[in-house]
Amino acid sequence: MGSHYFVYFGTLGIFLPYFNLFCHHLGFSGLEIGVLSTVKTAGVVVFPVLWAMAADRLNARKSILLFCSLASALVWSLLFFSREFIPILIILALHSIFYSPIISFIEASAMDILGPEKKKYGASRAWGSFAFILMAVGLGRILSDTSTMFIIPLILGGSCLQFVLGLGMPKAKKKMRKAPSESGLISFFSLNTGLFLLAAFFMLVSHGAYYGFFSIYLEEMGLSTGFIGMAWGLASFAEIGVMAGSDRIFRHFKIRTVLLFSFIVAMLRWWILFMTSSALVILFSQLLHAFTYGAFHVASILAIEKLSPRGGKTVGQAVNNAVTYGAGMMVGFFFSGMFYDAWKGYLFLASSGIAMSGGMLMLFLYWKNAFVE
Repeated sequence: MGSHYFVYFGTLGIFLPYFNLFCHHLGFSGLEIGVLSTVKTAGVVVFPVLWAMAADRLNARKSILLFCSLASALVWSLLFFSREFIPILIILALHSIFYSPIISFIEASAMDILGPEKKKYGASRAWGSFAFILMAVGLGRILSDTSTMFIIPLILGGSCLQFVLGLGMPKAKKKMRKAPSESGLISFFSLNTGLFLLAAFFMLVSHGAYYGFFSIYLEEMGLSTGFIGMAWGLASFAEIGVMAGSDRIFRHFKIRTVLLFSFIVAMLRWWILFMTSSALVILFSQLLHAFTYGAFHVASILAIEKLSPRGGKTVGQAVNNAVTYGAGMMVGFFFSGMFYDAWKGYLFLASSGIAMSGGMLMLFLYWKNAFVE
C-alpha cells in the first residue's frame, strides 16, 4: 500500500501548499478562497460515506475506487480552461464528489492487508509523508521561477497515476453472508464514539487556518515560495518519524494517551504561530506536525478500526473521515476565509482555543477510562 500513499499524499503535497496560493494569485479574496476550500471539503462530509456504504454492501471497493479516480481526473482537467471564481467553484464541487472517498478506500484496504499487524500501519503511511516532502519542497523552488499554474497539470498527473495503481489493488475480503447486525452499527455510534468524533472534529477545525491560509500568510510576511515549500516539507518530515515508529509507540502508549497529548501540542503549535514572525520559530513550530497530524492521525485510524463493526470497516473509516477531514476542515476553512482579511494571524489564536475545546473532550474520555484500546 506504500505506493498508493506515496501518490495520494504526493499529489496532496502539491495541492495543500499551493492551490490556495494559485487562487490568491488569480486575485481571489480571502472569503472567496475560504468558500472554494469549503466547497472542496464539503463533499468529504457526505460522499465518502455513501460510496463506502455501496462498496461494503456490493463488495465492490476496488471497482468504485477505480471509477472515482478516473472521474476525479476528468473533472480536474476542466481547470485548464477556467480562471473565474464561479467556474472553479463548480469544478471543485464536482471534483470533491469523486475524489473525497479515495483516501477512505485506501485506509480500509490497508487495514485488510495488515490484518493482525495493524499497528504497523504508520510505516506504510510514512511513504505518503515522504512524497509530500518531495513535492512541497521541490515545487516551492520551481514556483520561485514559474507560474503557480504549473500545479494544475501536476495534480492531474497524480490523479491519473492513482487510477493506474488502483488497477493492481487487491479486492476487499468477501463479507460473511450475515450482514452486520443493527445493534452492531448502533454500538459504533455510542456516546464514547460520539464524543471522540466531536473531539476529532474540533482538532480538524483548528487546522483550517493552517491548511487554508498558511502559505498566503507566509507570502504576505515577505517569505519566498522556496521557504513556504520548505516549511510544509519540514512538517511532513517530522511526521515520518511518528508514522514509521507507530508500532513501537502504540506498544508503549495507549491510544487515548496519544490522542490527548496531540491536542495539547496543537494548542501550543497554533499559539506559537500567532505569537511569532520569526522564520526560525515558524520552522520549529512545523516540527510539532509530528503530533498534531502524525500521531493524531494514526491513533484515530486505529481507534476507528476497533470501533467499527465487522463488515462495516470501510464505512467506519469514511465516517471518521467525514467528521474530521470533511466537516471539521469545512468549518475551519469557512471560518478562516470569512475572517482572514481582517484577522490575519489572530486566526491562529482562535485555532489554539478550538484545539483546547477538543482537548477538554478528550480529557473527559481519558478520565472516564472509556476509550477503546
